Amino acid sequence: MLIVGIAGGTGSGKTTVVNKVMSCFLPGEVAFLPQDSYYKDNSHLLLEERQKLNFDHPDSIEWPLLIEHLKELRRGRLIHQPVYSYLTCTRSTETILIEPRKVVIVEGILILTQKEVRDLLDIKVFVDTDADDRLARVIRRDIQERGRSAEIVLNRYEKTVKPMHLDFIEPSKRYADLIIPQGGDNKVGIRVLSSLIREHLSE
Repeated sequence: MLIVGIAGGTGSGKTTVVNKVMSCFLPGEVAFLPQDSYYKDNSHLLLEERQKLNFDHPDSIEWPLLIEHLKELRRGRLIHQPVYSYLTCTRSTETILIEPRKVVIVEGILILTQKEVRDLLDIKVFVDTDADDRLARVIRRDIQERGRSAEIVLNRYEKTVKPMHLDFIEPSKRYADLIIPQGGDNKVGIRVLSSLIREHLSE
């Protein structure tokens, strides 16, 4: 099994990179674990309190569960991936059954900040995109998909997204084996990553 970690700032184009890489392989060859599914459950808080949480800090993630799930997949065992709702900021009682595959891609802004996670990764990737481009994508995404107003998105960007990026995410770039500038628009970077995966699979 090959485990690939794909990190990068919010709105950097990580998901696009993941989708384009997965499209290079046959159905059933690649499993996908989004870091966002492992946000801690905050159902004990009021909705208003949940919406003020800092989701860009490493403490917001239930790392032990993600690490255990990666280890279980490596052992060839099924896992039950959590389901997290951005609208309610809580974890669902439902889970998604993930089967072990030849390739597992784990993606998220904070993936490379945790040594225990990095130690499980065979290939570490950082998607590097200009701050202005990331902000524009975040505004569009959060308004369309997460029901937030532009004012809320901008306020959150200034208070948490930007400082957390500078404190945690940007420094984690030094651990990457491969840096892909400008996300999903970088056809060469995606081709290189896909080739690395194929090379590992053929060994």
